[in-house]
Amino acid sequence: MYCTNCGKEMDPNAAVCINCGYAAGTGDKYCKNCGHEMTPGQAFCTQCGYATQPQEVKINPDMQKSKIAAGLLGIFLGTFGVHNFYLGYTGKALAQLLISVLSCGILAVASSIWGLIEGIMILTGNINKDARGIPLKD
Repeated sequence: MYCTNCGKEMDPNAAVCINCGYAAGTGDKYCKNCGHEMTPGQAFCTQCGYATQPQEVKINPDMQKSKIAAGLLGIFLGTFGVHNFYLGYTGKALAQLLISVLSCGILAVASSIWGLIEGIMILTGNINKDARGIPLKD
């Protein structure tokens, strides 16, 4: 770790830089990651690529899955894991599908209860993201 005020290397656990006395992370003249000189307010270090400011993540609305569609798929077709396929949870979806198919329907009741519960959890908002971490849209 480097002092963002003077650029000298410093202990990552230090509260202040022993070279210049500034509190750790308070300056903006040098990169915290590599110590390279920077322009104040610069978003990225041109030397190492370190992001000096948190970047806002924008979600494309076309990538969001429907909460209502996922919930209804879970309630009505949860036995076959269709809602989990829809949300990208292929491991869970395959487990539900194989439980139902390989048991010749004997264990389909367990899989359908599983799907029903997950469908209700999706509709109530307890499950609110898909497998990629993108929030579900209403």
